[in-house]
Amino acid sequence: MKVILQQDVKGKGKKGQMIEVSDGYARNYMLPRKIAVEATADNINTMRMTDKARIDRETRERAEAIATRDRMKEIVVNLKAKGGGAGKLFGSVTTQEIADALKAQEGIALDKRRIILDEPVKNVGIYTIRCKLGYEVIGSFKLDVKEL
Repeated sequence: MKVILQQDVKGKGKKGQMIEVSDGYARNYMLPRKIAVEATADNINTMRMTDKARIDRETRERAEAIATRDRMKEIVVNLKAKGGGAGKLFGSVTTQEIADALKAQEGIALDKRRIILDEPVKNVGIYTIRCKLGYEVIGSFKLDVKEL
């Protein structure tokens, strides 16, 4: 019997995939637990439309990520932090502070977990900050840290 999986099944397939399983397994296990639905013409059509919508959404989001990456190349974000003189800061600049400054100055909303710091920002100066924008797109911008 052909069924369309409604969730990932270990050893069988991923969500949205159409697979062939034995009749008993489908009727007694998969269908009652709503793990899968029978592969009727309507369900197959729905599966194809869902796949098409997902692909369109992913394409659009990837294009947005690439546009954001290109826009980030010229960005310089200014950030002021408390310092102890001689170019040293008290503590370090966090990814949350960087994300907040990026949103306030450039209007780019970015989650703090997407910002990649190779080393902690503990001194005054200009740093190149990389960030994951999704779909294996990595952007970078300059961070200018100044002492208060």
